Order: sequence, then structure tokens, then C-alpha cells
Amino acid sequence: MNSSEIGYRRVVVKLGTSVLTSGSKQLDKAHMVELARQMSTLMKAGVEVVLCTSGAIAAGRDHLGYPALTDTVANKQLLAAVGQSQLILAWSQFFSIYGLHVGQLLLTRADLHDRERYLNARDSLNALLKNGIIPIINENDAVATNEIKVGDNDNLSARAALLCDADLLILLTDQQGLFDADPRANPHATLIKQVINIDDSLRLLAGGAVSGLGTGGMATKLEAADIARRAGVEVVIASGHRRQVILNAVCKEDVGTHFSALENPLESRKQWILAGQSTKGKLVLDTGAINAVTQKGRSLLPKGITSVVGEFERGTTLQLIDCKGCEYGRGISRYSAADLKIIAGKHSNEIEVLLGYNYGDAVIHRNDMVVL
Repeated sequence: MNSSEIGYRRVVVKLGTSVLTSGSKQLDKAHMVELARQMSTLMKAGVEVVLCTSGAIAAGRDHLGYPALTDTVANKQLLAAVGQSQLILAWSQFFSIYGLHVGQLLLTRADLHDRERYLNARDSLNALLKNGIIPIINENDAVATNEIKVGDNDNLSARAALLCDADLLILLTDQQGLFDADPRANPHATLIKQVINIDDSLRLLAGGAVSGLGTGGMATKLEAADIARRAGVEVVIASGHRRQVILNAVCKEDVGTHFSALENPLESRKQWILAGQSTKGKLVLDTGAINAVTQKGRSLLPKGITSVVGEFERGTTLQLIDCKGCEYGRGISRYSAADLKIIAGKHSNEIEVLLGYNYGDAVIHRNDMVVL
């Protein structure tokens, strides 16, 4: 592989369970070796690779001989706890064939939510890559609950791409890419090769998972692509069983569906807001406020808030919506829900009179806001 053919500097590769098992109930180790070979080729050509892998629960079931367990959170955590070690052992063995070491990072949303932990995770990733070690990322399913889970490895991989400042995210799945109709039901469905904008009509095209083995379908891949491209990361969704798929994607060949990155990516703090924070509440804005924050680059003042949804403390990330529920942005609130219910619709100079204290004229400062 010639360095002149390479189109990217740092790449995140996400492998779904259906890719790792080839649709069976156990890991397809021969195929995993082939995927490791492609990623090793990139590393030796000067491209840094981060692997976001699914398959821990599938590996746990296989290692334990497919025990008859009820479908509870605790049992899934049991399987993940057993499977994580088996999965990382397998990857370690496969990459060692090509003279490479791996390092494991188990993450939850809490690691991405807290600014200090987010930066620590980023430093760990960069240190591994600097020393020629492939970081392997997975969600910490053995301890994660619904409240702290990212939810699926598609979204986790997008957040990993932001975390390590990648310029390409490759989402490998059991489909060739995004189609203009469901290819499982419509034989005339056509592959969409290039996506410039992700809108509601495109989201309607996304179906569910085919294999039933993983947690992500095409809808979660669109969510992941949207997160990544807002941070300036290009995205490719392609079949994990296509020959040379990783190498071809990095060489910018015609593979799967390619999503263009936004021309003006978010700055690092806003990437963290988008990547790490789960929204705990909503602010309904009037037309003037929506125009001010989306078109004029203004901070959100209490005057433009018509209602407050949810219970939350100051420092919480909130969704900014209109009266119909359409989301226009997200931001970190300087005031709690209780405070905002008092000052909503009021002028900024009334805040201290109404509350007895003042955290600033803006409810959400422009620097703490991401416009969607």
C-alpha cells in the first residue's frame, strides 16, 4: 500500500456483531484475522487506527457454551464480563500476527460526560497511538446501566472519533450501505453512494438490524454519522465482508455510502458537548430566540424561553426546541429547572431580583451551545 494512496491521517473502524460473527452465534475468527490484517496494513503505512468493537456478549455466550440464561440486565452484564476478556484476547492474538500490540479502553457515557474524564480518555488514546499501539474501544457493559450507557457501539464509535480527532469513521455492518428502500424487501433498492445532508427523509430510509445479534441498525448508524460529520469527520457505511473494505475506504475508493463532513467543524469544547453529554431536559424557545441562537450566533437569554421541560440542576445539557418539538441546538444551562421556571420569559436584568442571585445574563452562553 503506497502512502500516496492514503486519504486520511487517523481512522476509527467500528465492527458490528454481525460482522464479527458473520451472522452465526460465535466469533468468525478467520474473518477477524483478515480485518486485523487490513488495519495492520494501515498502521504500517502511517495511518493511525482506533478499533471500536462489538461482540463481547456474543463472545461470552460462546465461551460459556451458550448457557440458558434469562434476558436480564444482570445476565447480559455477566456475559459481557466474561466476553470482554475473550474478545480482547482474540484481538491481541490476531494483531500480534502482524507485530502490533493493542490496548483496551472500556467506556461509559459517564466517562464522556465529565470534562476531566473525557480529556483523560483522550490523552490515553493519543498515548497509545503515539506508541504504535492500536486502541480497542468498547462500552463497559459489565458495569453500565441504562442511565450511563452510550447505548450502542455506532454512537460510541462516533464519540471515539471526536475523542481522538479522527478524520474518518468507518462503520462496517451486514449491509452494503444506505439504500433508497429496504433491500431486504425491495429487490430494486439502490445504494446511495454519497450523502451531503442528513434530513428526516433520509432517516425514514433507515431500517433495523438484520442479524438480531447486535443493538444497532441503520438508524443508529445515521445518528453516529451525523455526530461525526458535525465535528469534521467523514463517514463511510459499508459491508464488513466486502473484500479489502477498510483499505479501499481509506484510499477513498467507491465503497458503500460516504457522508461528507461539514466544512466548518465544531471546536473541541462543542465537540465534547455533542459527544459526551446526555440531555436531561428541554427548553421551549420562541421564534425570536430560535433566530437569535441559530442565525445570529447569540447566547440564549431567559426572555426567549416559553417553557421548561424536565427537572435538572445547573450545568446540565439541555435540548433547545420549538413549540412543535423540533430541536435546534443543545447547550449547558447556567440555571436549574427550578430557577428557569421563575425567570423564563423575563428580562435578564430581572434575574437577581427574582432569584436573589445571578449566574449571568445568559441562560446558555454561546460558547456552551451547539447549534444543530
